[in-house]
Amino acid sequence: QVQLVESGGGLVQPGGSLRLSCATSGDTLDDYAIGWFRQAPGKERDGVACLSFRPGSVDYADSIQGRATISKDIAGNTVYVHLQMTALTPEDTGVYYCVAVPAWVQCVGGLDDRRWFDLGNWGQGTQVTVAS
Repeated sequence: QVQLVESGGGLVQPGGSLRLSCATSGDTLDDYAIGWFRQAPGKERDGVACLSFRPGSVDYADSIQGRATISKDIAGNTVYVHLQMTALTPEDTGVYYCVAVPAWVQCVGGLDDRRWFDLGNWGQGTQVTVAS
């Protein structure tokens, strides 16, 4: 299994930027897809972006397309999956979760797939608040 720990949340003004990080450990990530999901107050948890390691592919929700970049890097023995967000609006407020699913759960075109929830291994979340 993959263990996930999110960081990087906080308070940011509208129009600002933020980079969230998901530190992973455990199984090799070649066998997984990693997603970032957001749960706004009083709303369901929705997919924001995802990344598959093999093959390397990414996808974004329409709500954040063009304002976010999902990427990976390695520091020491830890693989990080980052979500860089720009031009933030109050609608981006919520708790952001990192989740790992088996790689056969499609990332591209698959952020609405229920299997992210049924099969996913979730982190504890990090709060993002966009307010002036």
